[in-house]
Amino acid sequence: VIMTLIIPPHPVGEISQHKGPPVFTQDERYKMVRAIKWVDEIVEGAPYVTTLETLDKYTSDFCVHGDDITLTVDGKDTYEEVKRSGRYRECKRTQGVSTTDLVGRMLLMTKTHHSNIGHSDYQQHTDNFGKGPKGHSPWTGVSQFLQTSQKIIQFASGQEPQPGDTIIYVAGAFDLFHIGHVDFLEAVSRLSDKPYVIVGLHFDQEVNRYKGKNYPIMNVHERTLSVLACRYVSEVVIGAPYAVTRELLDHFKVDLVCHGKTEVHPDKDGSDPYAEPRKKGILHTVDSMNSLTTDSIVQRIIKNRLLFEARNQKKEAKEMAVIQAMKRREEEKAQ
Repeated sequence: VIMTLIIPPHPVGEISQHKGPPVFTQDERYKMVRAIKWVDEIVEGAPYVTTLETLDKYTSDFCVHGDDITLTVDGKDTYEEVKRSGRYRECKRTQGVSTTDLVGRMLLMTKTHHSNIGHSDYQQHTDNFGKGPKGHSPWTGVSQFLQTSQKIIQFASGQEPQPGDTIIYVAGAFDLFHIGHVDFLEAVSRLSDKPYVIVGLHFDQEVNRYKGKNYPIMNVHERTLSVLACRYVSEVVIGAPYAVTRELLDHFKVDLVCHGKTEVHPDKDGSDPYAEPRKKGILHTVDSMNSLTTDSIVQRIIKNRLLFEARNQKKEAKEMAVIQAMKRREEEKAQ
């Protein structure tokens, strides 16, 4: 059985009309989706409302969406037509993973957003970003992501390095995994004909030590799945040590250690975290040719704060109206 997964990233104009301002540009979103390892092909400029004509045009048997509701600007189900025809499939949405929550964390700018979900400041962000006037939607509302071993298994490649592979090690926060990270990892993978790229992810406390402010925006569990989803990544070390030690290099049989052109922060004791690979002559600086950073994404969100707040409140109000209508229909059937 050969299955082609076609992902249609909607044009910026359509997203703005139906959902509010997008965080990433159109070209950035196309490139990000292409980098997801389960995607075979993407359709550029896909309409927001999925029709049978669209499915037939791209020889698709059916379309798939999460179990949340997506509505047009006038409150209609965007998948109504394909649902009626039986060409719709649904996946359970991962609780705690939403653009809504990430946007809220960026605006909240507190160091405790990972653990302080019950705090009054966090509750205020919940009210602003995921609370309509008549209740709380299970789709737009904020919830906490819970990692499981099964989720990691679903994302992991499960492949060990093979003879002849070049084992390349990179480390960092990889926070708000974005196109700058993708370009860097793609450039790293091009250093060898048979690359086996291992990404070392630092724990949240370590990232906060060297980046400060409210970083990381995403906790280590969320960052793990984001990085594992990238087609250029073979393995992830969860909670990698900040210093690239001789023990780490020997354990993973690392041939090459890479770092981007961004600043290398010293370790807690002021030492160079790359001293060992530098001494061994295996440290390589890679230019991704992309200047996008996690901080610049945060600045985009802050710049559009009021638009994002209005977007989420309006979105949830529509969702709550649908929930109430569904509830009324169920009550009428029961009578």
